[in-house]
Formats: sequence, C-alpha cells, structure tokens
Amino acid sequence: MRTPGKIEGGANGCVAIDQYNLWKEDVALLKKVGLDSYRFSIAWTRVLPGGKLSAGINKEGIKYYNDLIDLLLAEGIEPCVTIFHWDVPQYLEEEYGGFLSPQIVKDYCEFAELCFWEFGDRVKYWITLNEPSSFAIQGYATGTFAPGHGPASAEPVNAIPPHRCKLEAPTPCSNGNPGTEPYIVAHHLILSHAKAVDIYRKRYQVTFVIYY
Repeated sequence: MRTPGKIEGGANGCVAIDQYNLWKEDVALLKKVGLDSYRFSIAWTRVLPGGKLSAGINKEGIKYYNDLIDLLLAEGIEPCVTIFHWDVPQYLEEEYGGFLSPQIVKDYCEFAELCFWEFGDRVKYWITLNEPSSFAIQGYATGTFAPGHGPASAEPVNAIPPHRCKLEAPTPCSNGNPGTEPYIVAHHLILSHAKAVDIYRKRYQVTFVIYY
C-alpha cells in the first residue's frame, strides 16, 4: 500500500469506505435496500493490535464489532463474518514472514478463537479465509496483492508465469520466490483453516455454520 509505484497515483487504503465511523448509516442503507444478510470481516489488528493474544486485546475494537453485530440483528440482518481477508498484522509479517512461517497457524487460530468467543453467541455463519488461493498466488507469485512478493518487473502480472518453478527463470524474483512461496503459504492457510474449524466444532458449535 505504501510501496512507491505499486498503486497508480500514489493512493492508499488508509481511509476507504470508513465504516468504522459510518457503521450506523451503513446498516440503515442495508435495511433500506432490503438485504437480509451482510458479510463483513473482522480486522485482525483492530482486535489484536500486536497480532497476538499475548500482546493484548483492543476492547474498543471488540466493542465496535459487538455494536455492529447487535444493530444488524436488531434490523433483521444476518451477520456473516469473515475471519481473515488478507490483512496479516504487520508485526507478524516483520517478525516471521506472516503466512510463510508455520508460526502463523497458532497466531491465526488464537485470533479466530477470540472471534468465536466474543461474537459466536450471535454469529451463525463464519468464513475462515477469504479466497485463499487468490491470497497465495497474487500475494506471493504475481506480486499484485500484499505483501507483493513476485517478479522483479514493475509491470503487473496477471497469472503465474510458466517458468515459475525453474531456477533459470528469465525474470528473477527480487522479493521472494514465486516458485515455492505460493505453495508454502497455501499449506499454512490450509492448516490454519483446519485447526480453526476443529476449535470451533469442539468448543463453540451449536447450530452454527462455517465456510471457507
């Protein structure tokens, strides 16, 4: 987001739709157009600023999501919650490389269980990971999504190049290895999903539903 040349015009996503401040107005709009369900994600660092449970919980972040969920239900709108939508905490990215490390499985599952604990009494539908293949490929092979690992060329790449697994690739990778990293990340995503589902089923599930 803040890497020069990555986004045309130098824009960033620091302030986008600003639902954090406009959530009441947004729910009113959902109600106005007649929607009966709403999918949104829990921002990892909004509830765990340090990325880990041991680093502390942001009670204001928890309150924000509680208020949002309560208002949705009061208006007859079913909350559908995505736990991870590609927002790896920067602390974890810098400490051990995010989803390149098996350590992410433990930290992700602590985050997921916090969500189940805080919101599971009202949320019936959970999505563990948003489009995991897109995150693995476009974040670690093409470089078009964060963390931007991919070919050295500044030109955007829309698909994995056919030479991705060859050491003699004509376009070397200056940031990561597109021949191995997407598979490593995908492996850790699968493990994270599996463990989170296991935690949910054993400790929290009553009649709720979980997807990926």
